[in-house]
Amino acid sequence: MDAVVANPSRPHRAKPTRESAEAAVRTLIEWAGDDPDREGLLGTPGRVVRAYEEFFSGYGEDPVEILRTTFEEAAGYDEIVMLRDIRLESHCEHHIVPIIGRAHVAYYPSRRVVGISKLARLVEIYAKRLQIQEVLTAQVADAIDTVLKPRGVAVVIEAAHQCMTTRGIKKPGVVTITSRMLGCFKTEPETRAEFYRLASARPLDPA
Repeated sequence: MDAVVANPSRPHRAKPTRESAEAAVRTLIEWAGDDPDREGLLGTPGRVVRAYEEFFSGYGEDPVEILRTTFEEAAGYDEIVMLRDIRLESHCEHHIVPIIGRAHVAYYPSRRVVGISKLARLVEIYAKRLQIQEVLTAQVADAIDTVLKPRGVAVVIEAAHQCMTTRGIKKPGVVTITSRMLGCFKTEPETRAEFYRLASARPLDPA
């Protein structure tokens, strides 16, 4: 699996036009049993296509470029850098329904550090694609490892999948947890334990 490919879509396949995408939405409305020409649904195909542009905006962005702007001077900082509780909104590639959760992302710098907002942006880019949680977790960790070359990377994602809570087995309240540990987070139990301690610490009072 190539975790840092900017856009995994097939390059030889032309992107459908907006008109054909809206026509596909009309077909789904009809298949569901409603009339796409009734007043309440007339604008729905266009709204759905615009929503898809937001939901899947990650296909148009390069995660490698996001991480390339780094700071070489970090005043000798050589401890864990962590972003906790990054809001995550993605869509399951099997049913195209939401995956809602949060990500905890950490790395142990070896020489360079990246702006902390870039880590949140990295999660956003990969989340705004059709996903399964296991792949999303690996993509975020592997991109950081490939571009920054730190001593280690740790990523944990906790999320609820609406393909499980609103259809099929219908089990609300279930949370899926996935993790990927690389470098010192994988080989050093004390470093991994510190990551989990930081991830579970009491949230700061925003006041």
